[in-house]
Amino acid sequence: MITKKIINPQRVRRIEDGFSFIPHRFLTDGFLASLSQNELLLYLFLVLASDRYGLSYYAYDSICSLLQLTVEDYMEARECLIEKDLIVFNGTIFQVLDLPLTPVKIITPKEDPVHRGRVAQLIRESLKEVNHA
Repeated sequence: MITKKIINPQRVRRIEDGFSFIPHRFLTDGFLASLSQNELLLYLFLVLASDRYGLSYYAYDSICSLLQLTVEDYMEARECLIEKDLIVFNGTIFQVLDLPLTPVKIITPKEDPVHRGRVAQLIRESLKEVNHA
């Protein structure tokens, strides 16, 4: 086991004015790995911007500007974080939620075997049409 020792005692982190906190299990229980880059960026921003109750009220245009996201990327990341039960949004205020027991897995169309089968079928049909033409 590695023995930890503070490297720079003059610069030990303190929680003073704001309150930003991410539990260690965000990493160890797979929440970090379950997020896309934009989802992680938005999640970390909301954690940093929120108060001790997880509440923040940044407008989408400020968020997009600060994070350098398009509105579409922001909206997709926001909706995914809601689906993954990490945040709620009432149209004005965000709340970063306590972590669920396990990460919520969302099956994207690319990962959905039914969707993949439909895509494969469409490709086969289009190839038949090209060969018969």
